[in-house]
Amino acid sequence: MNGVLRTVNRIVLGLLGLLLVIGGGSVLAVGLGVKPPSWWIHDGKNDVLLSVADRQRWRADGWWWPVVIAALGVVVLLALWWLVAQFRRRRLTEVLVDTGDGEGALLRGRALESVLVSGAEALDGVERAGAMLTGRRSAPQARVALTLAPHASPGATLDRLSEEALAQARDSAGLDSLPAEVRLKALKHRAERVS
Repeated sequence: MNGVLRTVNRIVLGLLGLLLVIGGGSVLAVGLGVKPPSWWIHDGKNDVLLSVADRQRWRADGWWWPVVIAALGVVVLLALWWLVAQFRRRRLTEVLVDTGDGEGALLRGRALESVLVSGAEALDGVERAGAMLTGRRSAPQARVALTLAPHASPGATLDRLSEEALAQARDSAGLDSLPAEVRLKALKHRAERVS
């Protein structure tokens, strides 16, 4: 969902910016005396973008107002969805743990993240680790970022992470599964001199 939102943000902002640049640039160019094409809606310094005739052209038709209201309604709903999505929390604050008695308990998301981080940093070859929980509280997902030491093997570290740190976090929260997205980064180091 986070990647989808990022893509939608880029597309919406790109299209909005493109429309504003084209519209503003054309009005500025015509205002400075550039001759526009014959089909352009704005063709002179004293011209308005929408004349009275253009604004009132379809008023008498029965389909005009329902279409205008529906289109504006869709635009408002999309804008509200986009605005709410910007402020939505992406980090999971609590995880629902099945206690076996039909009730359940809430575990703080930060506590499970710290279990993941401490388990990952205990692995050989991991210099630093970070974790963030996303998803739903009944089905959390983990995002783990590892900074590997120069001698670390990425494949072996990834295997040990899933077998040890992720398994420990999953078992401690009583989860059936804990899907994870892991990003690996190598620690920068100077080249060693071979003699």
